[in-house]
Amino acid sequence: MLPLYVTSGEAAGIGPDICLSLANRVDERPLVILADLNMLKARAKHLNLDVQLIEYQGQTESSLQGQLYVEHIALAEEVVLGQLNPNNSAYVLEQLRRSADYAMQGQSVGVATAPVQKSVINDAGIAFSGHTEYYQEFAGVPRVVMMLATKSLRVALATTHLPLRAVPDAITAERLQQVIDILIHDLKSKFKIQQPKILVCGLNPHAGEDGYLGTEEIEVINPVLENYRKQGVNMSLSLPADTLFTPENLKDADAVLAMYHDQGLPVLKSQGFGEAINITLGLPFIRTSVDHGTALSLAGSGLAKSSSLHVAVDLALDLARH
Repeated sequence: MLPLYVTSGEAAGIGPDICLSLANRVDERPLVILADLNMLKARAKHLNLDVQLIEYQGQTESSLQGQLYVEHIALAEEVVLGQLNPNNSAYVLEQLRRSADYAMQGQSVGVATAPVQKSVINDAGIAFSGHTEYYQEFAGVPRVVMMLATKSLRVALATTHLPLRAVPDAITAERLQQVIDILIHDLKSKFKIQQPKILVCGLNPHAGEDGYLGTEEIEVINPVLENYRKQGVNMSLSLPADTLFTPENLKDADAVLAMYHDQGLPVLKSQGFGEAINITLGLPFIRTSVDHGTALSLAGSGLAKSSSLHVAVDLALDLARH
């Protein structure tokens, strides 16, 4: 069977640590870690883990318990735990490039990603705003949608990694239509929800309070939502975000569309941090990710929790079955 690739992410963080925990699994298809093989061996030794690292050469069966397939990508410089090194930024991006290329070429079912540190990649002089945008550009698609999910809640974002002052100008009718089309399509095709119910956050406090606290809901957001409602889509108009995220409102919802990153994600992560995952909708391949950062201070400590990566891998494998 085709493999699922797993990027190990920023080598100075917990990415390699949590990837090593995947050796405890046996799955229906191969999991392949993109990492420097020597670094991964050293990290396993540091953590006192007995893991057999096997160079991936196209094996079609899962590795066995206690084993891990690795595709070697060489670091530029030796890693110091917890210390970012701009000289290793190209190594991190090569993981992303290979994972996307293999998926686009039909050589894998997709990718699950461990965390990267955006700042150090930019410090190296490489413009980088995140995995989501990188994979979008690589795939050549006009729009992707970032969605985070726990067992009980899915939150999609109309905008992703933007400064807050840039968000209102980015909320256009065209963007909203693209995002909603992708969200509806992937809820149906990937998650097998035939008639999804979607709740939509307003941009402003109290969803604009009839225009007194902002006019984006009246002028931009609600006209787009009305068009979908006329087509029979089960979708709310703009709702105040502070009351949307209550159990009574969420009990029948399949997804929430938030207007910006810190409107929707704090609620979701407070419900299930470490158990939540990030899914990129709208790509021609499967991409899931952890819901946390590089946690530099925990690298090599043995304290890093790997639950989010396992959930991300589980979902990617599940989506690959459909």
